[in-house]
Amino acid sequence: MGKGRLEAFSDGVIAIIITIMVLELKIPHGTDWTAIRPLLPALGTYVLSYVFLGIYWNNHHHMLHAAERVNGKILWANLHLLFWLSLVPFVTGWAGENRFTPIPTAAYGIVLLMAAIAYTILERAIIHLHGPGSTVHRALSVGVKEFVSTASYVCAIPLAFVDTRISFALYVLVALVWLVPDPRIERAYRTK
Repeated sequence: MGKGRLEAFSDGVIAIIITIMVLELKIPHGTDWTAIRPLLPALGTYVLSYVFLGIYWNNHHHMLHAAERVNGKILWANLHLLFWLSLVPFVTGWAGENRFTPIPTAAYGIVLLMAAIAYTILERAIIHLHGPGSTVHRALSVGVKEFVSTASYVCAIPLAFVDTRISFALYVLVALVWLVPDPRIERAYRTK
């Protein structure tokens, strides 16, 4: 089965998620810079979530570029990923509105962790369909970034009840790790 509809649907869902997030931002009541100060936590959370969604969109695009076809398992694994990503606006708003108090901060981390797990499930489904030795298998081998991300989320969730700044720093760390483009797919195509 072709992958075009899966790519188009995923792109559309991610675009809608980003739109929902920006619509949740409150407009400042005032005309000077001090009017923005109370909104900074929500704005900061929005920026971080936007970066995460951009990272997922970019990596999802590269992963599907490496795939030649999809099947039913991949369609369901993709829906699983989109489900967790669709919760990003909710936890973004909750954490930002409540200035990163422990429970919203932990919930933010849970959604990010579950999205990371769902992405890994999608990767594994694509690799399984294409088989060992395929370009997609070579391109999507588990690396250090995946381990650091998962470990950071697992640590950040309980640390939210100790100091939410540590959790937030770990979330930012994961985003920074993934901002550097992952060269595995390009490398796999060069060795094809």
